[in-house]
Amino acid sequence: MKSRSHDEAMAELYRKDPALAADLINDVLADGDQAELLIALRQLALAFGGVPSVATQAKLNPTQLYRTLSPSGNPALSSLTAILKAMGLRLAVQPLAQRHTR
Repeated sequence: MKSRSHDEAMAELYRKDPALAADLINDVLADGDQAELLIALRQLALAFGGVPSVATQAKLNPTQLYRTLSPSGNPALSSLTAILKAMGLRLAVQPLAQRHTR
């Protein structure tokens, strides 16, 4: 039996269940951990055909996308939205808690 990496196993899960991918990104964004976000985006890129495919769909340079998704990457909002769009996802804003008005 061939062993798979954790990233490959997670990519397969995200391919089978895109809603899981959306939940993952939302959870990571809620936590605010950029390192975790980059890991999730790398796994999602693998799920959606790999970095070259995602770069083409997002109209980004593949080399730059590899750098952007590296552990030291810092994606600009425009890059992040393009990457997510290429994966069939988008960012959304939600209130943190119910605000009480007087």
